Amino acid sequence: QVQLVESGGGLVQAGGSLRLSCAASGVTFSAYAMGWFRQAPETEREFVAAINFSGARTYYADSVEGRFTISRDNAKATVYLQMNSLKPEDTAVYYCAGVRFLNGDAPVKSRQYNNWGQGTQVTVSP
Repeated sequence: QVQLVESGGGLVQAGGSLRLSCAASGVTFSAYAMGWFRQAPETEREFVAAINFSGARTYYADSVEGRFTISRDNAKATVYLQMNSLKPEDTAVYYCAGVRFLNGDAPVKSRQYNNWGQGTQVTVSP
């Protein structure tokens, strides 16, 4: 059974940093592309970042490019999202997602992922 568990969310002031983690179990993690998505109240879930199975390729939404960094440790079956220079508009529930994907790149659309975590709240105060 695939399980993705996020951690690291919380309350931070604008300009601060947080690091989210997503631990995977029940999968061959090194064969999975991983992504982070977020959803603010009354909005649709949106893409944040993705990383391919090896970690060699990463993709970012324009809104977080240069501030967020996605990385992975296949030995620990964990993907991370380092978030710097946080803004109030980054406030959302952040979800980890995974899909078996060995094509070399990584999906950036939520419908392409078939495994999801429960989400972790990130709140950025002005």
